[in-house]
Amino acid sequence: MSEIIERIAQCIERGKVNAASPYPPDLKGQDGADELTAAALQMGIPPSDVLGQGLVIGMNAIGRKFSENKVFVPDLLMASKAMQAAMKHLKPYFESGQAQHRGTFIVGTVQGDLHDIGKNLVSMVMEGGGWEVIDLGVDVNADKFLNALKDHPKAVVGLSALLTTTMVNMEKTVAAIRQQSPDTVVIVGGAPLTSEFAKKIGANAYFPDPQGALDYLTGVAA
Repeated sequence: MSEIIERIAQCIERGKVNAASPYPPDLKGQDGADELTAAALQMGIPPSDVLGQGLVIGMNAIGRKFSENKVFVPDLLMASKAMQAAMKHLKPYFESGQAQHRGTFIVGTVQGDLHDIGKNLVSMVMEGGGWEVIDLGVDVNADKFLNALKDHPKAVVGLSALLTTTMVNMEKTVAAIRQQSPDTVVIVGGAPLTSEFAKKIGANAYFPDPQGALDYLTGVAA
């Protein structure tokens, strides 16, 4: 791995967005993910290497620390900002086909539930992990998930619920997906959920943290 790719990964993990960003204090005044990504592409480093060996490595590192309670939500948010600053340079390569996402991830909070913090954290980690994220938002009914699947038939679906009262809507959504697209991988997450509940409603897996979901889906996409 080249030095500049290692620095990009470090900037993502540490949440160093650009040279103007004062965070983290020990990197103040230094180039961030924004400038380093642009420089790496100008040097002729393939965009797939910038993504896979830089952004993904950095986001995986911060994701694992978050899973182990070594960092917290603000750290993950800063890492996401750094990742987004880098991704704007890669966007033209995705659009031209020179770089490929690992897959498409459709995510939303189920009908009747307006909580989005957990969903947003999963979205950030998945995007940082190289996935195209289709975020349907909150209070999403089954039809909206089904329509998104029609547009992206090979996508993985992630369902979030924070309320025990909306778990029944999660079950209905999984049933609707299974009827339309039996082979679609469906993962679920949320405070009141368990692996047993996920199995009962026909979901493929339950994850209590975003990094676990990313690791699982990386294996599915391999």
